[in-house]
Amino acid sequence: MTVLTKTGNDDRLTKRKLMICLDVDGTIVDHQGVMSPRVREAAREIVWRGHEVVISTGRSLGAALPIVRELGIEHGYVVASNGGVLAKVQGDDVQVIHREVFDPSLALAALWRSLPTAKYALENERGEFLSSDVFTDASFGAESQVVDFEELVNSKAVRVVVFSTDATAEDFGRAVQGLGLSGVTYSVGWTAWLDIAAEGTTKASGLERLRTVLKFDAADTLAVGDGRNDIEMLQWAAMGVAMGQAPEEVKEVADAVTEGVDDDGLAIVLEELLNH
Repeated sequence: MTVLTKTGNDDRLTKRKLMICLDVDGTIVDHQGVMSPRVREAAREIVWRGHEVVISTGRSLGAALPIVRELGIEHGYVVASNGGVLAKVQGDDVQVIHREVFDPSLALAALWRSLPTAKYALENERGEFLSSDVFTDASFGAESQVVDFEELVNSKAVRVVVFSTDATAEDFGRAVQGLGLSGVTYSVGWTAWLDIAAEGTTKASGLERLRTVLKFDAADTLAVGDGRNDIEMLQWAAMGVAMGQAPEEVKEVADAVTEGVDDDGLAIVLEELLNH
């Protein structure tokens, strides 16, 4: 796979410091949450060479930090909760720079009418996790507190998650599409899983906020991801690379496609940067 020639200007991409934006699940780690030695080594070398490696994930900040540490990022930034949270990491000190908070009540009410047996959870403006049922998910990085659905509706949210054990991913996706949710941004996952954020909030919006702070040229951005919640990020980056196992709609917006996560697709991209 050739990533860099897609830009028509290899030297520009490789001789300057890049803002390299990486999805976590299905990109840095496999679907069991395991990072391969090859990916770890390539990513650490990229960090060591001074590129700005930004973790850009649907995970909460707490669940993203172990990845930051494993990649050897001592000073850097995280775009978490699908763009809802932007944080600065300096050693053990983690500072939230921005939280994008919204009122989830209308979306939750519409979803509840259509999917009453689904599980609902949200991350509030204090970084706490509330859920309508016992809800264990590694993307939270913390246990959720079970509350009445009414309390969820009345909470301010950074991120809302809806999960159904009764529907296939396809049926769930159709049900969500049919609701015509407005005033929010949402993406349907690999399973019967829905992520909801404030209107206009995506990984791309969080990364653009960070890019302006760090004063990177838009031309010096690279992003790698595999999910529907990565589509805007891949479109935003000067070079967007989709993982090999990504859905077709994700691959279609990418500038290039690498191998799948089980074949170290991310390492292939990073090694190509290192070798130019």
